[in-house]
Amino acid sequence: MPSKAKTGKKLVIVESPAKSKTIAKYLGEGFIVEASIGHIRDLPQPSELPAELKKTSVGKFAVDIEHDFKPYYVVSPDKKKKVTELKAALKDADELYLATDGDREGEAIAWHLLEVLKPKVPVYRMTFGEITKEAIQRAMGNLRDVDTALVDAQETRRVLDRLYGYEISPVLWRKVARGLSAGRVQSVVTRMVVDRERERMAFKAASYWDLTGQFGADAGSFKAKLAAVDGAKVASGRDFNDDGVLTSKNVAHLNEELAASLAAGLQDAEFRVRSVDTKPYTRRPAAPFTTSTLQQEAGRKLRFSSKSTMQVAQRLYENGYITYMRTDSSALSDEAVTAARRQASELYGPEYIPQSPRVYTGKAANAQEAHEAIRPAGDSFRTPAQVAKQLSGDEFRLYELIWKRTVASQMADAKGSTATIRLGAVSADGRDAEFSASGTVITFPGFLAAYEEGKDETRGDDDSDEARRLPNVAKGDALKASDIIAVGHETSPPPRYTEASLTAELEKKGIGRPSTYASTISTIQDRGYVRKQGSALVPSWIAFSVIRLLEQHFSDYVDYEFTADMEGDLDKIANGQAVGASWLRHFYFGEDSDPGLLSIVNNLGEIDAREINSIPITDQITLRVGKFGPYLESSAATVDPKTGEIVESPRANVPEDLAPDELTAAKAIELMETAAPEERVLGTDPHTGHTVVAKNGRYGAYVTEIIPEMTEEQIAAQPVEYYKNGKPKPPKKPVKAKPRTGSLFKSMTVESVTLDEALQLMSLPRVLGEDAEGNLITVQNGRFGPYLKKGTDSRSIGSEEEIFTITLDQALEIYSQPKQRGARAAVPPLAEFGPDPVSEKNIVVKEGRFGPYITDGITNITVPRATSLEELTREQAVELLAEKRAKGPVKRTATRKAPAKKKATAKK
Repeated sequence: MPSKAKTGKKLVIVESPAKSKTIAKYLGEGFIVEASIGHIRDLPQPSELPAELKKTSVGKFAVDIEHDFKPYYVVSPDKKKKVTELKAALKDADELYLATDGDREGEAIAWHLLEVLKPKVPVYRMTFGEITKEAIQRAMGNLRDVDTALVDAQETRRVLDRLYGYEISPVLWRKVARGLSAGRVQSVVTRMVVDRERERMAFKAASYWDLTGQFGADAGSFKAKLAAVDGAKVASGRDFNDDGVLTSKNVAHLNEELAASLAAGLQDAEFRVRSVDTKPYTRRPAAPFTTSTLQQEAGRKLRFSSKSTMQVAQRLYENGYITYMRTDSSALSDEAVTAARRQASELYGPEYIPQSPRVYTGKAANAQEAHEAIRPAGDSFRTPAQVAKQLSGDEFRLYELIWKRTVASQMADAKGSTATIRLGAVSADGRDAEFSASGTVITFPGFLAAYEEGKDETRGDDDSDEARRLPNVAKGDALKASDIIAVGHETSPPPRYTEASLTAELEKKGIGRPSTYASTISTIQDRGYVRKQGSALVPSWIAFSVIRLLEQHFSDYVDYEFTADMEGDLDKIANGQAVGASWLRHFYFGEDSDPGLLSIVNNLGEIDAREINSIPITDQITLRVGKFGPYLESSAATVDPKTGEIVESPRANVPEDLAPDELTAAKAIELMETAAPEERVLGTDPHTGHTVVAKNGRYGAYVTEIIPEMTEEQIAAQPVEYYKNGKPKPPKKPVKAKPRTGSLFKSMTVESVTLDEALQLMSLPRVLGEDAEGNLITVQNGRFGPYLKKGTDSRSIGSEEEIFTITLDQALEIYSQPKQRGARAAVPPLAEFGPDPVSEKNIVVKEGRFGPYITDGITNITVPRATSLEELTREQAVELLAEKRAKGPVKRTATRKAPAKKKATAKK
């Protein structure tokens, strides 16, 4: 066979179209740059496996658990066209360059491309940490092979997540609720949020008091706080534990009476300065950003979610503005250090950079995945002003944050001095009171001229030195006191996690990897385990049930240390120090005293679902996590005053916006006492004799009739049917008639609705008559309000009350008007984001049947439940529409003849 003629073309494959466009600019002629658009292969659902594999060792997970956990990969349906395009491009190429990202996922994508494309030309692995001309040229000079250890690490994680989720999630379905999921990192992160809420629920506040005063000297006045009484330190929030008990010894615990008495006794006292202590102040800049610290700081300063931060950073990277955004390292390259120092000197002056460059050590979990810190791209940084017109609002804000942090990291220390003044007096009743004031004066801002790091919420008193200048006083100086007042305080519970503080805690504990923090935090919100209350993360009651089950029956798999150790093992695989198949065998089948996941699942024993889903609030009130949400139930029985019979106390729904730590015993009792009755008897329908009741249901309040069971006499009186041979058939089970129902109007309640109103509601729909063509017109109430119906033509009417007053003539008048889509008046959009970069149509957010949705008039996508409209950005809207387009239109299933079965072989 003759050899293929040389074309001189080189095919370069990257992950995303945006990245391909940027790289193509720097490679020049002879290079064809294509995008795989992420992974091209993955594990299928077991139900999608060929029939002959479903009964084999592959069938349960799409992983061959009996043969080294070999995955059964398939090309994703939405990537088949892309694979065909890549194969066609490869036919015309003499060389193939796999330029996917240099981390585990990027390495795995490169390996899958090799497996699927089966190239017959030379193949090179090409990696770079930034998309600039210089970086691409350096990458072309440092080509390598695909790193199989990194591929093994990624594959092990993928299989591990499949084993974990597919074995444990069904237990949650059976014992908590359908549709729930468990995950190796996801469940542990959920536990962290639940544990913090448990701490808040168990917390008991303690009160304490102190004094503040304003003190004047010739050089000026200042505010000071009571520090000691008779030589004993005044108790502050840090001196109490979470049970509200004072744990510190030799402290003065002031109550309101003592504090007020001391304040009164100091009103005319003579205060003097007892000491002035001045110390030099030095503050070093923070290290350049890692993935974790970028997410934290963007959360604190820009109010970005972790997911939004990574989406914006991805765009900045792909378009050549910053270096790769998934990194554990805070180290900068020599070129970046030079660029940062040069820019700091040019912008702020040569005195603003230290004599020697600052060195920040990296801490990547494994060498193969080590990247530089996140910084502006290039050997010469572009200032925010230079890129302002090229970037969107969110992109600019994040770039500016990264630029400031990088430049500041190579600037000089901030210098100043911290002064502490202690002053005192003796009160009218002879008690010695000592006050203290501290202040820091910055004499040289250093790196603070460019950047100051944000802080998370902390507990206790804020005793940090204020950036204020205290007057120049000396020991023994007399001071004039004014406004000495007693101030009361309460200790505070541990603050809830924000996305920023949760990210910091995950990194501290070694749980998961920074590259996955954003997706994990987003997942636990999408799953309904956690919701946002402002910026705080609040767990749902269903999260409590899930974590309780996992703690009791899968304790290792939600243990923080166990999960961190597992992460370390997976890093060893990436470093080539361990083999994925052996590790998976140990994890799943166990070894020696370690039972393994399979054994644990097979020996769970009986799990009491009611106990798992019950949380005692008081001795008699228990919160239950039910099929339709959480509710309160009392174990106390009550007596019906009308019948004297013992009946159960009514249940009470728990408001969705009530955080778990807010459901105190007092609040639970209040909810039980104010709970609407589940059912109220309204009377008897005079036409049918049926009892009519009003109820509170899952979808709101409604009225219905109670149809009695057939009596034995009625059943016996039914006509007898016979078989063909003459023998009588057994009597059929009586079919109970469907009761009439009707939803209450918004103006009605279970307590106020009358029997006459209920009979009217149950009579709907109301027939108004026919139009000229004989079409029947009715009026009824619906989920979206009252409306007229004529065949398939529906028209809204003004109010629910009109249902019983509107006439046929009025209905005909409405139908004579042109039909308007949706409401009769155009409803303005909830938000507008300008033109979409793909369709060039205006992007708006509208209120839809199933909640708010984003649309450009062509593509629609529901706003994710975890995203509030106030936080939704243009960039997120564009991204969501792009993701929806990438998935293509919803495929409608059609009945067709099954194709002839083909013998399938496992693919790797």
